[in-house]
Amino acid sequence: MFCLLSSGCSRPGKVLGEQITELELPTDIEVAFNHRSENRYQSPLSDQWRNGDNLEQILIDAIESAESEIVVAVQELSLPSIAKSLVGASNRGVAVKVILENNYSTPWSQLHELELDTHERQRLKHLRALADQDKNGVLSPREKRNSDALLILQEASIPWIDDTEDGSKGSGLMHHKFVVIDSQRVITGSANFTNSGMHGDARATRTRGNVNHLLSIKSPTLAAVFKDEFAQMWGDGPGGSNDSRFGRDKDSQTLKTVKVGSAKIEVLFPPHSKTIQGHGLDVIQDQLGSAQKTIDLALFVFSAQQLTAKLAERISAGVKIRLLADPGFASRSFSEVLDLLGVALPDRFCKFEAGNQPLITPLKGVGAPRLARGDKLHHKFAVIDNKRVITGSFNWSPSAAHTNDETLIVIHSARLAKHFTREIDRMWRGAELGITSRMRHKIAQKQSKCGSGEERS
Repeated sequence: MFCLLSSGCSRPGKVLGEQITELELPTDIEVAFNHRSENRYQSPLSDQWRNGDNLEQILIDAIESAESEIVVAVQELSLPSIAKSLVGASNRGVAVKVILENNYSTPWSQLHELELDTHERQRLKHLRALADQDKNGVLSPREKRNSDALLILQEASIPWIDDTEDGSKGSGLMHHKFVVIDSQRVITGSANFTNSGMHGDARATRTRGNVNHLLSIKSPTLAAVFKDEFAQMWGDGPGGSNDSRFGRDKDSQTLKTVKVGSAKIEVLFPPHSKTIQGHGLDVIQDQLGSAQKTIDLALFVFSAQQLTAKLAERISAGVKIRLLADPGFASRSFSEVLDLLGVALPDRFCKFEAGNQPLITPLKGVGAPRLARGDKLHHKFAVIDNKRVITGSFNWSPSAAHTNDETLIVIHSARLAKHFTREIDRMWRGAELGITSRMRHKIAQKQSKCGSGEERS
């Protein structure tokens, strides 16, 4: 019997959202990709059938399976169906706790447009468009109550905090994306709990959502590791003595190892001081350094020079590398994607990054997937030698390692790696390789404005 995310099932893992798959997974591990071509679902935005796994429904099913406790730590939660599922769980006696990033912890119906920046105004416009069910341009109180996820939680008295609960203005980003169900199952990955993170934007039907994935892992031991991280941030909950701890105020975490069937899973919760060995970028560097044959990468943000240096070392050793990067981020001045392509780009002040080291011989296996305008490649994963997967909420940047609350996971499993490799293969087909047209335009702009530029001191 197929028993997706049921806490009572013990069976070989299957791809979330489908009963039969040609690729096996380790026992008690499931994975879903919202753009993959092997499955289809009906988009809640357009009612049209589209390729991919329904990440939202996977979360709802997990919430509805809970019997005793649900803890959620996610940067942004704006999907009302998930909020209603959490309220439903609470109503049947399940203890529910939620931690959010402070930039996304106010019900959108209580925001004032004049107090928001351009990005926040655009986000508010999208959420209002989704709420306007009768399309009359006016939001009724009922439409707001039904469509504002945080208002739904608020009115049901679901306890939540954000990263200002420690009495600060917020430390870095609370960038986690994880759920723990009944101290038995962890759901985590790259996706925020939003329409743009899963399905697309309400005002742009061509979009399919940021390219994301979710993992579901059944393991009480792993669940305990994630609950310890949650407990540090939660403290005594809303109000109280400001004993919640975020960012560098948390106890410094070390890499923890858990066995789930035949798979070994290593977990790290940044941030860490730059002086501490074993921080997130060090963990990734060690994994890259161990590669003997292949490294496949799908990255939203890549701005860590030490990882470029390690990739250059492995290239010299004959390791084959494929890197797909988000098209928008790849052309920023501090992007290490440019370094791999042998390009140095000055910033808006016509300054080059200090210590920047573009490759003398550009790497050929670098590109950007072709996405609908408005969508992002939001993955943060790598596959090493077709047998290890690096993933989590952790962007490959100094801020992820040293400032933000993050999840970084290394999973040793050749079976799991095949699914992530298939995702790379899917995006690689039709990808724009080398210096893209977007990059050429940016380079021409900078040369016209800055000339040769100068290095930052």
